[in-house]
Amino acid sequence: MERSLTMELVRVTEAAALASARWMGRGKKNEADDAATSAMRTVFDTIPMQGTVVIGEGELDEAPMLYIGEKLGMGTGPIVDVAVDPLEGTNIVASGSWNALSVIAIADGGMLLHAPDMYMRKIAVGPEVVGKIDINASPRENIEAVAKAKNKAVEDVVAVVLNRPRNHGVIAAIREAGARIKLITDGDVAAAINTAFDHTGVDILFGIGGAPEGVLSAVALKCLGGEIQGQLMPTNDAEKERCKRMGIDDINKVFYMNDLCDGNDAIFAATGVTDGELLKGVQFKGSKATTQTVVMRAKSGTVRFIDGEHSLIKKPNLVMDAE
Repeated sequence: MERSLTMELVRVTEAAALASARWMGRGKKNEADDAATSAMRTVFDTIPMQGTVVIGEGELDEAPMLYIGEKLGMGTGPIVDVAVDPLEGTNIVASGSWNALSVIAIADGGMLLHAPDMYMRKIAVGPEVVGKIDINASPRENIEAVAKAKNKAVEDVVAVVLNRPRNHGVIAAIREAGARIKLITDGDVAAAINTAFDHTGVDILFGIGGAPEGVLSAVALKCLGGEIQGQLMPTNDAEKERCKRMGIDDINKVFYMNDLCDGNDAIFAATGVTDGELLKGVQFKGSKATTQTVVMRAKSGTVRFIDGEHSLIKKPNLVMDAE
């Protein structure tokens, strides 16, 4: 992949974040998601790449744009797989809560898992704990591994879990182990990323969330030197059949980093829509708006935090032919 794509992706997530942030706290999650998706799709048309959506807004019959299989870019440049979540945390934006992001990840063509839109059991950690976790071990064993690797007491370990009935068992097990828990309502991509940054106060992610979000998290953690493991959790025969069509005959298969994101190179970008532990959300003042974005590349290991100031007069549609 070309290094210049790094900043191009920032333009994409900034546009989606700016568009969706207007809907913060207005109780309209679908409108917020539509705004983010439309803005993201528009900017993609200006990028010199040959992209194919492998993680998107759904199948062709489910989504008018950014659907799985859709071709993105100007039709020139590198051939890449594209994973997007124009608004990770639609409910978060609707309620004005924390940690909504606009997210994109790319890798060389054929390198990203084409994950079906179903549940995935996950465990994720930052660089200090790589190689020391096991999704099939108990929460207690994994928490003790985190504590040892990070040189802290078990009671000082913080696990983050989506607060859903399907995760009540793991929540109880974490509490029984003596660790602390941060329960989140949505947004487990942000939670997975946070495990790689000490100042967020998060050490490990547990629980069942979305499989597409697992792939996005894998790209981010590959760039950051962290680790995620996942296991698909089909809930009915139709979903089991989808797994078989993907070539996954063993439903209990554990997906490791290179299963989710193979190869040596990948780029991940996320712009804050609402405030979070890692990124500030979009702020509007008069004719200007500010954004904060993290962008990273696996090949170089570079992580950049980019503060943007945008003229809403000069760029009313969030897109310019050249910048």
